[in-house]
Amino acid sequence: MAYTSDTTSFNPNLNEIFEEAFERCGLEIRTGYDFRTARRSLNFMLTEWANRGINLWTVEQGSVNLVQGQTTYDLPIDTVDLLEHVIRTDSGQGPNQTDLNITRISVSTYSTIPNKLAQGRPIQVWVNRQSGQKVGSEAAVPKYPQINVWPCPDQGTAQQPYYIFYYWRLKRIYDAGDGTNVIDIPFRFLNCMVAGLAYMIAVKKPEVDPQRVAGLKMTYDEAWQLAADEDREKAPIRFVPREMFY
Repeated sequence: MAYTSDTTSFNPNLNEIFEEAFERCGLEIRTGYDFRTARRSLNFMLTEWANRGINLWTVEQGSVNLVQGQTTYDLPIDTVDLLEHVIRTDSGQGPNQTDLNITRISVSTYSTIPNKLAQGRPIQVWVNRQSGQKVGSEAAVPKYPQINVWPCPDQGTAQQPYYIFYYWRLKRIYDAGDGTNVIDIPFRFLNCMVAGLAYMIAVKKPEVDPQRVAGLKMTYDEAWQLAADEDREKAPIRFVPREMFY
């Protein structure tokens, strides 16, 4: 009698992923350059995925201690964007701790605030999505993504904050690495990743038939759609009508 494997640990390393992608193109990895070009294409594809929507496995919670009179604060350098954010009062300690909504505003709205140094409980935030790259010289400080809150906090220090900015962010997917590691994606996206990599490799290889390239692109789009449709919140959505007062 045959039995199941009783394992759910399939998680291929980069060598196996590259071999599978090349085989889908009708090719074989023969040189070290084939490996390097596949790794480079994979890194480009992973950065492109940040533009395709919300990748739930990259959501991470963080916090920033707000300081009296300070408007601008750095976020982690690998931040893509913020999804949600609240202001937690009373240092997040004790029974008086409360999470209060803080509204995200655009740079146009923030720029028109007359007194950006007015103090109070912050109720608005502008997210300044910097590049994270160094500018000028090797010793330059990277341009961190930042938040600008308004009004300025009216109490608290970095060591003993009264207001804490809690956020849920999208972070960058980890790079492909050196070939000995596995990729930072859930198993549900493995086939999508290989399909996309096969298409990107085929585009660079002149010996691949154009019709096959078109077929690989279609396969990649279908695989992405399947994975993206599943990678979503399963909680029900509630729409609450707002009362109108005249």
